[in-house]
Amino acid sequence: MDRRTFVAGVMSSLLATPIVARAQQAERSRQIGVLMAFAEGDSESRLRLAAFKEGLAVLGWVEGRNLTFEVRWMAGEVDRGAGFAKELVALKPDVILAHTTPVTAALQRETRTIPIVFTAVSDPVGSGFVKSRAQPGGNITGFANLESSMVEKWVQLLKEIAPRVTRAAVMFNPKTAPYVEYYLQPLNAAATRFGVKTVMAAVGSEIDIENVIAGLGREPGSGLIVMSDGYMSVHRKSIIDLTARHKVPAIYYVDSMAVEGGLISYGIDNVDLFRRAALYVDRILRGAKPADLPVQYPSKFELVINTMTAKTLGLTIPQSILVRADRVI
Repeated sequence: MDRRTFVAGVMSSLLATPIVARAQQAERSRQIGVLMAFAEGDSESRLRLAAFKEGLAVLGWVEGRNLTFEVRWMAGEVDRGAGFAKELVALKPDVILAHTTPVTAALQRETRTIPIVFTAVSDPVGSGFVKSRAQPGGNITGFANLESSMVEKWVQLLKEIAPRVTRAAVMFNPKTAPYVEYYLQPLNAAATRFGVKTVMAAVGSEIDIENVIAGLGREPGSGLIVMSDGYMSVHRKSIIDLTARHKVPAIYYVDSMAVEGGLISYGIDNVDLFRRAALYVDRILRGAKPADLPVQYPSKFELVINTMTAKTLGLTIPQSILVRADRVI
């Protein structure tokens, strides 16, 4: 090899090195921790997680190439979630995706440094996760699911679809919905306006759920408002079956409940919420701080009505509601 060829080869190698280094750095694998509130076999939960992964893939983060996931499933059990929170934080992932308020609270107790992006949190300021919606100020930010005023719409729709309802139980689990006070004032105000008396129905087991719904079925004019609560989603099949058996009209906060047999639902697209969460995870992986990313609130809501369930309950759905529905089952 002559001197000119040798020098050219060395120069070529030196010039290429930074490019190779940058390429290797760009492909460095990152780890995402995920703590889901539902059970692993839950079809709705898997749809949401798939949407999150698809959103990241569109942004260049592909599982098995430059991204790995550590996923845990709380299955509606707060103590189980606390254990998984410890486990995930110990792995020191680059970012953690937190699903629901209890999950976010469990993770917050374990770390104030690892970035956390939440989804489906009702009251992030009142829960102490962020200082304000515009300026979170810590290691946590994300995507809230409902404004407190949403309950007014639930009362209105329940009364419209079941005019005979004069008493409504508001069902929730105190452990998985510690934010219930966030909804009470607008809920009671709306109930008074529509001539409905509300009763708080705290539950902690399937037996509790059955007792509440059976009791409503024995009292004419009773209805049910299923609160935004991961525990309610985990036990939605039992709730839907029991309301049908005891002829209790109920309104739900998530579309999957109406699709699976519930009477009516009004809420956000939770699958889309997970897809949007990928945007914040991407920004954090590229150097952004959660403290600088404002909490996002939904702007699109969906009304779903199950006409078969209405027929089973002996209800005639007013045309005024049908024309407003986004989906009719």
